[in-house]
Amino acid sequence: MRIIYSYGRLILFVLGVLAGVQVPHFVDQYGKALQSHYLEIQQNLAQFQQEADKYFDGDLEKLIVYYKASDDHVFKDGGDSIDNIYQRYQQLQIAHQNFQSGSLAAYQQTFLSPVGSIRQEVRQSYDYAIRLTPDAIITALIIGFLLACVGELLLRLLLWPVNRKPRGEQHG
Repeated sequence: MRIIYSYGRLILFVLGVLAGVQVPHFVDQYGKALQSHYLEIQQNLAQFQQEADKYFDGDLEKLIVYYKASDDHVFKDGGDSIDNIYQRYQQLQIAHQNFQSGSLAAYQQTFLSPVGSIRQEVRQSYDYAIRLTPDAIITALIIGFLLACVGELLLRLLLWPVNRKPRGEQHG
């Protein structure tokens, strides 16, 4: 029984290491996808920004209001489209700035407050790879250690009633 217990701990540690080595790679992929979407939305907005620069002293929101206030249905719908692009731009701009503010912020954003559509995209297209960077090694060892500790704790809790000696059998 002891050997199974030892191998179980070892297996949990290895599984934790294998999972942990993926974490920095996933964060990197999320960051690249975020940057890609941000650059794309910047490019989509650039033409409208030029119009805003020309007619509204660079105020894109005034351009959007102008389009939406038009009697022409095509312009009204165009105003809604520009507004959607602008809202997405603002969301991605904030997310991109937060992601770029440091390693901890990048991990926090990727796992706790991501742009949902981008994280889903990364999840769907994620390629499992082992990149042994210092971050990956450290993260892998930490996750492996934590998983092994949690597994051992759970196993001890499950086996506690079996290993506990009845009061009458204690020797002293």
